[in-house]
Amino acid sequence: MEHKPKYKRILLKLSGESLMGDKPFGIDPQMLQHYARQIKQLVGLGVEVAVVIGGGNIFRGLQAQDAGIERVQGDYMGMLATVINGMALQSTLESISVYTRLISAIEMKQIAEPYIRRRAIRHLEKGRVVIFSAGTGSPYFTTDSAAALRASEINAEVILKGTRVDGIYSADPEKDPSAVKFDRLTFAKVISEGLAVMDMTAFTICRENNLPIIVFDINNPENLYRIVMGEPVGTIVEVD
Repeated sequence: MEHKPKYKRILLKLSGESLMGDKPFGIDPQMLQHYARQIKQLVGLGVEVAVVIGGGNIFRGLQAQDAGIERVQGDYMGMLATVINGMALQSTLESISVYTRLISAIEMKQIAEPYIRRRAIRHLEKGRVVIFSAGTGSPYFTTDSAAALRASEINAEVILKGTRVDGIYSADPEKDPSAVKFDRLTFAKVISEGLAVMDMTAFTICRENNLPIIVFDINNPENLYRIVMGEPVGTIVEVD
C-alpha cells in the first residue's frame, strides 16, 4: 500500500539568498530549477503548495539605511525584490508544466493578482501553486512574518523553512563545531534558549495559531518530499 502525504497544504518559505546559488547576488537559474522540480513533485502527490520568497538576493531593506535610504522606503524596495523573485519562480514552474498564481500584497495588476484570501485558497484547492510576494504589504515586517501570516490565513498545516543547514542548532554550526542539533523543540524552549528560527513577530504568529515550523536543508533535493511524507527531517518546532 502506497503511503499518503502527511500534509495536505503546506507553506514553503525560501530566503532570497537561497536563489543566489554560488553567485554573490541575483538569481541562479540552476537554483530555480532545483526548487521548481521539488515543488512539482509535491504537486504530483496532491499536496497544495504555497510559497513565500524573501528578497535578500536583490535588496535588503534593513541595510538600506547605510546607503542613506530611510527604513520605510528601503522596506518597500525589499518587497519589490520579492516580486521579482516570485516572477522568476513562476516562470520556471510554468516551464515544467506546473500551474501557478503569483499574488502580490502590493497591487500591480499587470503582473500579479492582488491578495484576496478566499481566491488564494481556491487556487490551492484547484492544484495551483500560489506564490505570495511583496511580504505583508507593510513596512517593518519581514518575509518570515509574511510566511507566518499567510500560512495562518490559508490554514496551512505547517511552515517548511528551507535553509542552508539541516535544522536548528544550539549555536551556528558553520562557526561552532560543538553545536548540537535539535530534532524537536517547543516554542517555549526556542524562546528561553534564544534560538534563531524566525523573527519574534513571525514566531509569535505561529505559536498563537498552533502552526508548526520545520527547519530543514533545502539544498538536499530529497528533503522536501521526505518531510511531506512524514519522515523526521530537520527540526520541528511545535506547540508547548
